Amino acid sequence: MATNSSRPGAVRKLKKGPSVGTGGHGRKALEGKGPTPKASERTYHKAFKNKELAERSAAKHGDAPRGATRRPSGPKGRATEELVTGRNSVVEALRAGIPAKVLYVAVRVDMDERVRESIKLAAERGIPLLEAQKPELDRLTEDAIHQGLVLQIPPYEYEDAVDMASEVMAKWKKGHIANAPLIVALDGITDTRNLGAIIRSVSAFSGQIVVIPERRSAGVTAAAWKTSAGAAVRVPVAKAPNLNRAIGAFQKMGYFVLGLDGDGDVSLPDISVATDPICLVVGSEGKGLSRLVRENCDQIVSIPINSDMESLNASMAVGISLYEISKQRATQA
Repeated sequence: MATNSSRPGAVRKLKKGPSVGTGGHGRKALEGKGPTPKASERTYHKAFKNKELAERSAAKHGDAPRGATRRPSGPKGRATEELVTGRNSVVEALRAGIPAKVLYVAVRVDMDERVRESIKLAAERGIPLLEAQKPELDRLTEDAIHQGLVLQIPPYEYEDAVDMASEVMAKWKKGHIANAPLIVALDGITDTRNLGAIIRSVSAFSGQIVVIPERRSAGVTAAAWKTSAGAAVRVPVAKAPNLNRAIGAFQKMGYFVLGLDGDGDVSLPDISVATDPICLVVGSEGKGLSRLVRENCDQIVSIPINSDMESLNASMAVGISLYEISKQRATQA
């Protein structure tokens, strides 16, 4: 039987050279959809829901939603939020009553007494509790050691030093305050723990305000809150754009400005103005008071100490001075 070899399609011919392609019709499908969005930007992800809860909680407490990373203040002095990380630090901060916005707990965290107490204290104070995956906490804390616990603290709101000193003076003159106004101004104190200890001493001896300069000074951070042992709730910290100008304003209001220095003109027990409105100015350990601040003080006072001891820590010097002033006020009342 003969075959018809000329029938179309019966013979497959092989062509040499490149074959015809798609002409790039599938190129768009091969390009992909770009980088994977962050977990907090994916609406179906748990991190996105946690972010929404945090923002709603911030709005409920009257605070604008902010980032929770530790960043320095902006050029215009805008405050940023701070994080307390680690189990010991978080539980101690909550025990001290530090204001907090959110307590982050790692998913499937290894529960111990510190974690249980932190969760209990946060619940009692109405602090929102949010679960987060470990990578999210790593990113939030910039890879700091957090041990599955992170406490977000709102920025401290400083009042104007001159305005607050004026308000305290007005209250005293109207009889709303029993003892004469007593404020403490810090000149070059950069250790936040020193600031916290000074706030604690001011609270213990019925002081009204702690004044810090706008620049080159420690601020009210988590460490300061913790060292103050909750006293920062009772004693406000005010800022002065220029400490020397603030001292001049205090003097015009009627405050007697005492500067603490090792080679002062008068020994602390011999001061004669203890019952008057006082602004006590303390400098840093080592450098002491700056030249201009020293010149603007009404009197330089020294604490009598053993000659073998060169100087006292700033917070210790403030505590001793406030105790002496308080004792003199009590005996002369």
